[in-house]
Amino acid sequence: MSGAGFGKRPLRGIALVVTAAGCFAALDTTTKGVSAGVPLLMALWFRYAFQAVATTLVVLPWRGTAVLRTRHLPFQVLRGLLLLASSLLAFLSLRFLPVGEFTAIVMMAPLAITLLAATVLKEQVSARRWALVAGGFAGVLLIVRPGGEGFQWATLLPLGLVATNAGFQVLTSRMARTEDPVTMHLYTGWVGALVSALALPVVWTQVTQPLLWAGLCFMGLAATVGHFLLILAYRHAPAATLTPYLYTQIGFAMLGGWLAFGHVPDGWSVAGMAAIAACGAAGAWLTVVEARRPAPAAGLS
Repeated sequence: MSGAGFGKRPLRGIALVVTAAGCFAALDTTTKGVSAGVPLLMALWFRYAFQAVATTLVVLPWRGTAVLRTRHLPFQVLRGLLLLASSLLAFLSLRFLPVGEFTAIVMMAPLAITLLAATVLKEQVSARRWALVAGGFAGVLLIVRPGGEGFQWATLLPLGLVATNAGFQVLTSRMARTEDPVTMHLYTGWVGALVSALALPVVWTQVTQPLLWAGLCFMGLAATVGHFLLILAYRHAPAATLTPYLYTQIGFAMLGGWLAFGHVPDGWSVAGMAAIAACGAAGAWLTVVEARRPAPAAGLS
C-alpha cells in the first residue's frame, strides 16, 4: 500500500492522538466497572454494535453507499479482527489488573514492533533499539513481578494484547495513507459486531440496572470516538511523530483508576510505567532521527 503522503498539520495530529488516548483510558476504566455486572462477551458485543450502528447512522446519510468502497477489503477485515482480539484480551486483563498498570503494559506495543521486525521480518535492529526493548520489558516485570505475592498468571494476558495491538497499529498506519478513515472506521465496527455476535445466544443476560446500561453506552461512545480520532491523527502525521504522545494514556488511566476505584499504584508499578513510557517515547524519537539521516552513497562497481 503505497502512501500518498501525510498532511502538513503535525500539531493537529498530536492533539487528536492525546484526545484519543483520553477516550481509550475512559473506555478501559468503564470496562473494568461494567464487566463486574455484565458477561464479558456480551459487553464486548455491545461495545462493537454501538460503534457499528452509530457510525452507520451518521455516515450513510452523509456519504451514501460509496463510503463502503474499499481497495483492500481483506485488510479491512483483518484490521477489524485484530482490534476485536485486542478488545477481548483487554476485557479479560482488566478483571485482574488495575487500569493504570494494564495500560502501561499494553503500551509496550511499539517496542514489540521492533522485536517483530528483527525476528519475523529479519530486519536489522540497532543495539540502541534492543536496549529500549529490554528496558520496556524490565518495566513490565516491575509491574507484574513474577514470583511476588500478588502475581497471577492471568496478569500475563496483556502481553498477548501487545502482540495483537502491534499488528493493529502497523496496519492502521499503513492503510490510513490510502484508505478513507470513515470507511476504515465503519468496517472495524461491523467486523467486531458480527463476529462477537456469534457468542450472544450463549452469554446473553438480562440487564436491569440503568447504571450498567449507561456504562455500556459510554464504552461504545468512547471506543467509537477514540478510534476515529486515531485514524484522523495518522492522516496528519506519521506514526513516529505521534507515538510518544500515545503514552499520555498511562497518565489518563492512572487518573481514571484513582477516581473510579481509589487505586494508587505502588512505587514499583510507577517505576515500571515510567520505564515503559520512557523507552517507548525514546524509540519513536530514534525513528525520527534515523529517518533524517542521508542514505549511504552507492559504491562504484
